[in-house]
Amino acid sequence: MLVALTVATAVAALALAAWCGWAAYRDQPTKDWHFIGMAVVTLLALVQLVVGVVQLARGEKPEQGTTIFVSYLIGAFACVPAAGFMSLAERTRWGSITVAAGGVVLAVLQVRLYDIWGG
Repeated sequence: MLVALTVATAVAALALAAWCGWAAYRDQPTKDWHFIGMAVVTLLALVQLVVGVVQLARGEKPEQGTTIFVSYLIGAFACVPAAGFMSLAERTRWGSITVAAGGVVLAVLQVRLYDIWGG
């Protein structure tokens, strides 16, 4: 795994979580600019998914197993979009809280992916 990409994704996810947490504190639902932030974080997760698959295709192996690594990669990629779709269904402050929680979960998944790879 690329450590810089893992750190960048985790930091972006935490920034998104703080941003949406601030919106929830101010009793606001997710707005269009929050979805732009979610798109940026999702793009970083997609790049990480592609890099992980390419490394596996080149023959590199994670220390804790390929199956769990791929599962975490897919989960990390799907985390923020799933929270975004759920926030569309809940157009109150709870939608912002959902996205904030998704950002925190993605940051934790980044740490776990780094650990699975052998960091």
